[in-house]
Amino acid sequence: MTKQTSCLNNHFLIAMPNLKDGNFSRSVTYICEHDENGAMGITINRPSDIILDEVFQQLGIKTLNPEIGQETVYLGGPVHPDRGFLLHTPNGSWQSSLRVTDTISVTTSRDILEAIANDESPDQLLITVGYAGWAPGQLEYELAENVWLNCPATEEIIFNTPAEKRWDAAARLLGIDLQLLSVDTGHA
Repeated sequence: MTKQTSCLNNHFLIAMPNLKDGNFSRSVTYICEHDENGAMGITINRPSDIILDEVFQQLGIKTLNPEIGQETVYLGGPVHPDRGFLLHTPNGSWQSSLRVTDTISVTTSRDILEAIANDESPDQLLITVGYAGWAPGQLEYELAENVWLNCPATEEIIFNTPAEKRWDAAARLLGIDLQLLSVDTGHA
């Protein structure tokens, strides 16, 4: 097993231009948890054809604000694509939340959806189905193989940058223009 060199919680994984996997090509994934047991993240730039109103209808949740029902649901990753994951600020007292930072959590419980339907939404919100997961050592291996770039995440990119611009915006945090990046690597 590869020894873990650092924790990537609250970091972006930015797909290298040569990554052709349909789930991750040109993706930006926000890492929510990374430890000796592996890693879990939410892909933040893959809008789906699903809107929140469809989720509300499926769960029998009535909404006070029809506009919130028009929110796009994103494809958070290939693991558990039948489950919802809400990336949000600020942290709250939801039944099932993972606190990533002092201001960002990922919540999977119905109570947050009911609050959103009642116009009590968290300030910033990204709704997804599914998540991205890595077994112990797998992410470290992929980083060593030049599959991903990584850098500290920003709430601005997660919540305020249009989805189609997040990949380039995240790379710019590293001073990289992905359109000019060579995908060839050398080994000594």
